[in-house]
Amino acid sequence: MIKLIKSTFYREATTTRALKQFLGQAPILSFNTHCQGFETAFAKWQGTQQAVFVNSGSSANLAIIQALLNLGRLKKGDAVGFSAVTWSTNVMPLIQLGLNPVPIDVELDTLNISPQQLEKTLTKIPLKAVFITHLLGFCDDMAGIAKLCQDRNLILLEDTCEAMGSVYQGKKLGNFGLASTFSFYVGHHMSTIEGGMICTNDEELAVMLRIVRAHGWDRNLAEADQAKVRSQFKVNSSFYSRYTFYDLGYNLRPTELAGFLGQFQLQFADEICTKRERNFTWLAKRLYTLPQYHQLRFDHLDKVSNFAVPLICQNPADRAALVKRCARRVEIRPIVGGNMVDQPFFKKYVPAKYWLPTPNAKLIHRQGFYFGNNPELTTAELRTLAEVFGSRPTT
Repeated sequence: MIKLIKSTFYREATTTRALKQFLGQAPILSFNTHCQGFETAFAKWQGTQQAVFVNSGSSANLAIIQALLNLGRLKKGDAVGFSAVTWSTNVMPLIQLGLNPVPIDVELDTLNISPQQLEKTLTKIPLKAVFITHLLGFCDDMAGIAKLCQDRNLILLEDTCEAMGSVYQGKKLGNFGLASTFSFYVGHHMSTIEGGMICTNDEELAVMLRIVRAHGWDRNLAEADQAKVRSQFKVNSSFYSRYTFYDLGYNLRPTELAGFLGQFQLQFADEICTKRERNFTWLAKRLYTLPQYHQLRFDHLDKVSNFAVPLICQNPADRAALVKRCARRVEIRPIVGGNMVDQPFFKKYVPAKYWLPTPNAKLIHRQGFYFGNNPELTTAELRTLAEVFGSRPTT
């Protein structure tokens, strides 16, 4: 069986030895210097001024929406567009925090929102923000989307949890909007077991994210930021300042174990992304020209740091046959969370007026699947994958 992932960490034996040594010497395991060191290192790697480490990619999505509400940049009742094909916790924070999620259909040949799809949605519902998911490491015309958001005064957020290291027009995905989120869950590009990051160049947002991350207090802020917050709220006593809660928050803090793993794994990040791209390119040449699949376009990307390899069958029967063929040979899954409009939670909590048509997302949901792409795939496994998916399925 070729599984989606093979190990908890890239270079697992080396990482495990280093982790054991760290655990034997670490003076503290709650949020501390290793977490802060990982933030600094990841911001440098991503090319942003700020990075805020949290305990999961889902928490990163929650934190960024809460922070924007705290700052007044979003208000309850605002409509926020999102990629119709995504993961549940890209949408759930919008519902949980009193916003109205609006699905934006994706393009069938990129699996992602295009400027045209965004423009079409804006003619139906005025949006305050757009939360794009760079599905499986791909994107559409991000320069066009960013310009459209700028022209319409829309907040642009990027869920980059599946696209760490992908590059469009010389810029890493995650660097086109106000902020971006990342996941370091097992099986993602880089693992801290559980973990997530928010990257931004907006200092005010970064400060609020750190407040949101830790109960609403200021304990993990830089001294200058602490002084500014305490002065604003006239909290001068060192006794009370440690237990003053300035705004709405949660406990989303990661541990030092995750911070250590993040710093250690980051040294392999470029290697991981390059191997994922190499695997994907090899497979795409053999699979994406076949008539049984819808063609996927990715030549507009400078680098495809692919999370998993998607295939969209021409009909549901072909997909059903391939699911049967893959039993005990290749682990396959639906395309992420599929069409969010068809998920039970969405129809339970979102008013029907926001159930916009998403025909491409529905087709992807019914006829698509993906199989794993990880940097530890062998040549023999790549050939097996090409064999399994390279011939026409028989029903």
